[in-house]
Amino acid sequence: MRWLTVDGDVGNEQEFYWLWILATTGYGVGDIVTTVALVFYAPAVREGNPLVALALERLGLLGLVGVKLAAFFACLGLSVYAMHAWKDRFVYLMPPVALTAVGVLLTALNISLLVR
Repeated sequence: MRWLTVDGDVGNEQEFYWLWILATTGYGVGDIVTTVALVFYAPAVREGNPLVALALERLGLLGLVGVKLAAFFACLGLSVYAMHAWKDRFVYLMPPVALTAVGVLLTALNISLLVR
């Protein structure tokens, strides 16, 4: 099962796991949890992302989580594809790094809105 391994030319397994653990923590947990808290505990604050706002309006919490998971898995797929097909280290690294940065930034923003 060659496709399950991390290509040594692009990165190693430990690096891959830690990058995605950070992305999961920052974006997957931090942003989702704080966005849910805002939706339920700060009704005066509105969702800034139009796609997420539409998903929240139409599907509620399931829509929010669905959009976030779709973005997460699209980035994971791009990273894995770049690792195996393109052998491109930059494209392999960018999705988890970008998700981590965006997740931490949005989590901090959401927390600041919650404590106001």
